[in-house]
Amino acid sequence: MKSLKKILVVALFAIVVAAPASAQIRFGVKGGILVNSMSFSNNIIDQALDAQNRTGFTGGVMTEIGIPIVGLCADASLMYAHRSAKVDATGNEEFAKRDYLEIPINLKYKFNLPVIKPMIFTGPSFSFLLSDKSPKEFSGVFEYEKWEAAWNVGIGVELLNHLQISASHAWGFNKLLKVSKIGGTTISNDKDGKDKYWTITAAYLF
Repeated sequence: MKSLKKILVVALFAIVVAAPASAQIRFGVKGGILVNSMSFSNNIIDQALDAQNRTGFTGGVMTEIGIPIVGLCADASLMYAHRSAKVDATGNEEFAKRDYLEIPINLKYKFNLPVIKPMIFTGPSFSFLLSDKSPKEFSGVFEYEKWEAAWNVGIGVELLNHLQISASHAWGFNKLLKVSKIGGTTISNDKDGKDKYWTITAAYLF
């Protein structure tokens, strides 16, 4: 956890320091929806959690540092993200809900057109678990990791130099879920799943 925080601080510092004097720095608000699923290598967990896509939402603030003529930008966001998964191991369909503080950092390229600017971007995302609202009967059975790292790849457009609409896909790197027992069967922690999610957002930059 300490090493992850150091990497995050260094990345944010590098974005600011590397920006030349001619760079344009903007701030804005961002919100949208996310659709996530979890992939597992263990059949017992697959039977307990429905890995189909589930819709959540996200919202927060962002900053963008760009070089207008070149079209190269870097952005960082501070987002609240709500994710969910369907749980049906007990025969009753319920939803396990998670809240995260998510910090995506992207390198972005904009095609310098007058009104509509297409853009592509990629970069890491760091999520820190704020709350776990799993059903009570799963207490002590499923336990989520406190943080998650993922990699984003996305496309979007900027309209009239202020409104940005984008869609991205993220692949989780580290194990998402700790599992102790399912139906009396002990599950090894090396069989935990990883998050995958789509995010569609609209941002307004001032």
